[in-house]
Amino acid sequence: MSGGAKKILFTLGSPFSPFYGLVMSLRALLYRWGLFRSHRLPVPVVSVGNLTLGGTGKTPLVMYVVRRLLEHGRRPAIVSRGYGGKARGRVNVVSDGREKKLTPSQAGDEPWLLADALPQVPVVTGARRAEVGRYVVANLPSDVIVLDDGFQHLAVHRDLNLVLFSVHTNLGAARVFPGGELREPFSALRRADALILTGVDHRSERRAHAMKRFLRERAPQAPVFFGEYLPVCLLANRGADTFPADKAKRMRLFGFCAIGNPASFRYTLAREGYHLVDFQPFRDHHAYTAREMAGLVARAKASNAQALITTEKDFVKLRHLGGDFPVLALKVELFMEEGFDHFLTDRLIRFACPPGPRMG
Repeated sequence: MSGGAKKILFTLGSPFSPFYGLVMSLRALLYRWGLFRSHRLPVPVVSVGNLTLGGTGKTPLVMYVVRRLLEHGRRPAIVSRGYGGKARGRVNVVSDGREKKLTPSQAGDEPWLLADALPQVPVVTGARRAEVGRYVVANLPSDVIVLDDGFQHLAVHRDLNLVLFSVHTNLGAARVFPGGELREPFSALRRADALILTGVDHRSERRAHAMKRFLRERAPQAPVFFGEYLPVCLLANRGADTFPADKAKRMRLFGFCAIGNPASFRYTLAREGYHLVDFQPFRDHHAYTAREMAGLVARAKASNAQALITTEKDFVKLRHLGGDFPVLALKVELFMEEGFDHFLTDRLIRFACPPGPRMG
């Protein structure tokens, strides 16, 4: 959704925000009172989620947390709703930790990217994540579950609740949907164990500290940590090769992406010194067609661009689309401040107890 369309929606929806916020607060209360059931799985559950709409970097944080779990000798599995994927089973195994079982279009771009980046980790999707979690524990080698986009999914009990915010979000003016970008009122942050501000760098450091104070006032129980996205390489030839970054920075590039916060990708490209002649954002999770790619190539050539450049998340959806025009993908990773690693290690020690019995 474009910025103009979003502004119109929020303006028209603002009278309904108090009602929606009340409904979400009542829903959380019913779960807390036990009138709605929250299923406890026999292994620890780490949830990575948002309070806001749009992109905050959940997928990079899921990767970060999973890699820390692996370093501590754990056997994590990732459970996701599989938004945007065509697979409609109650349980959809994207990867069993040995090989990928679904295509990107079947799995959804984010689950498939997670399976591709973490080949030894099971990735499973389904709408009822308690059922998916029980399947994982019973059938796949895992002793901790990482719940992707799980903050509002209260039907699964979690042992660690991580909530992300983009440093570029204007929290002071935020309203609850449909009048703004909040999925729930700020009071929901009482469920959080830690808050993570993503996209922090030297240019946004002052803003990040102001947001940290804002969040601490609303969730004093939850420490706030900073994370920065840093490029690690450029991918080429549908991911089979890497491409020299210094060479790409001397080229004219046409950028495009279909992520929750396309402005953040464009900002990253500019910050890293890539020369964009044009940029085309698409709706988050957009499925590209051969015709659209041909159109992008035509626009790039008309702009005298020498290559297209996109995100790694978008890149996985382009591997089946042919064409000779170069397409590059900027692979970025989330780097967290040292304090977050200490916090996570402390929580992982609490997970050190043997997992519960397997469920049939």
